[in-house]
Amino acid sequence: MPYRVLTTEQLADYLHVAAADIETLVLRREIPFERQGSRILFRRQEIDEWASRRLLGLSGKRLETYHQDSSAGVRKQLDTAAAIVTELLPAGFIEPALNAKTRASVIRDTAALAERTGLVTDAAELAAGLRDRENLCSTAMPGGFALLHPRQHDPYMFERSFVMLVRTPQPLPFGAPDGGETRLFFLVCCQEDRLHLHVLARLSMMCAQTELLAYLRAATTRDEMAEAVAEAEQKVLQTLKQE
Repeated sequence: MPYRVLTTEQLADYLHVAAADIETLVLRREIPFERQGSRILFRRQEIDEWASRRLLGLSGKRLETYHQDSSAGVRKQLDTAAAIVTELLPAGFIEPALNAKTRASVIRDTAALAERTGLVTDAAELAAGLRDRENLCSTAMPGGFALLHPRQHDPYMFERSFVMLVRTPQPLPFGAPDGGETRLFFLVCCQEDRLHLHVLARLSMMCAQTELLAYLRAATTRDEMAEAVAEAEQKVLQTLKQE
């Protein structure tokens, strides 16, 4: 989305909700906004940060509805392949045994691996962005996985959008809301805001509605992990076709 500041109508289109829903959020002060005279405006970076936190809190039917709407929006506006996670996450971007034992080392070592892809302009900046996002609110989810992403994802940070996956030898504390430990870490690096939110929703669906997490924990090679990701995404896409 090229706009730095959004109107209510533009924001509704971006988030795939009705303008009336945005107005309700404003009245309840549940969304960041500012007034300029009689106009209500929304800062793009603030909204993206707010939306990613809110999206990670969705589950069940609310997550399904958002994912379905965002799938249609992304395909229409970005001409993106349906199996977007499989496209963005090749086997070479998977590390089955990241030797990290703490939150800090997971972030540091994952950023370093991302730099080796040749798609990251500054690994230190990426690591700082990941730390800032985790300090804001952990991206660890129930079930033992996390959706790492920088607090701000300006296009210049990456040569192109991509996803990585790392697995630690043992689960470790990462701030999951259920108090559980985390062993699987997806790194989401997208140049475009709408794609970023869609990938978060797609991964959440794959982890919640398929056996992906169990397969990823049991896999012995990166190729097996990549195959598990591809199969899980196809199952989610089949669900979309039936709705």
